Amino acid sequence: MTDAPLLAGFDSVLSDLDGVVYAGPHAIPGAVESLSRLGDAGVGLGYVTNNASRTPAQVAAHLRELGAPAEDHQVVSSSQAAAVLLAELLAPGSHVLVTGSAALAHEIELVGLVPVHDAAGKPVAVVQGFNPEIGWKHLAEASYVVAGGALWVATNTDMSIPQARGIAPGNGTLVAAVAAATGKTPRVAGKPEAPLFHAAAKRLGSERPLVVGDRLDTDILGGNRAGFATAAVLTGVDSRESILAARALERPSYLIPDLTALYEPYPAISEDGGIFRCGGTSASVQDSTVTVSGSPDELNSWRAACAAWWSATPDAAEATAPRVEWIEN
Repeated sequence: MTDAPLLAGFDSVLSDLDGVVYAGPHAIPGAVESLSRLGDAGVGLGYVTNNASRTPAQVAAHLRELGAPAEDHQVVSSSQAAAVLLAELLAPGSHVLVTGSAALAHEIELVGLVPVHDAAGKPVAVVQGFNPEIGWKHLAEASYVVAGGALWVATNTDMSIPQARGIAPGNGTLVAAVAAATGKTPRVAGKPEAPLFHAAAKRLGSERPLVVGDRLDTDILGGNRAGFATAAVLTGVDSRESILAARALERPSYLIPDLTALYEPYPAISEDGGIFRCGGTSASVQDSTVTVSGSPDELNSWRAACAAWWSATPDAAEATAPRVEWIEN
């Protein structure tokens, strides 16, 4: 372990929002304070979100209400990415059926396209983003238009979204309903696609960003695809167990409990003779069993376990959970 904090190697943090900064309307403990310290540490800050239900300005305003530092330009959203993608594929003035929020419709207008809300508006494309008010009629209208051959773009396909009361269905569940009805597959504009992360880094002039997120299939996969270092936090969707089982493309560079850990030294992981050590813990793999010397309550135990299992399964194409045996020190 070095004395330098984890942040020392990076010039910016590209943070997810839901499950990292807040859950529902409330800030996650320690998140606001950690984000507020970045400026004094000389580290830039950008927010990269798949939530297309609000405009970047509305997101920034919410963050400021929570006490977090946020200017409008620091928020890069999947609704912006979807609008840009549609503008590249359609002629100016084309009609687009918006199955989502007023914020998503606003982004469509900003790129010179015309949002409509039913097939009577003669849309040539459908854009689908999260909106908690979406009902069966909206999904049916989108299905009719998609089945008719229209271009279909989804802002994101997150299957779940962290809320104050727990984990709720995300935009991916709504997209899946239209896919099941039509047999079609949408183009996805937001995470886990790399351009969203590249756009955020470019806005900050960042060359060494650290992507921080709670989801392997969007935040970590997208950050990895972008070629950036990634840190998975345990305040949202994914857990120690699911991170251990992660497929190769979704494995984070770092495993941290929450944003406060950005200011703490990150323990070095060493390997000798197939035994991986982290702090006072160690792990090794035999067949499909990971044997860990340490407490399951200690994060270093999981870091060692991940290092051992990932070394044994470097090319895992699917998530594979090993059997874990614990030997308490």
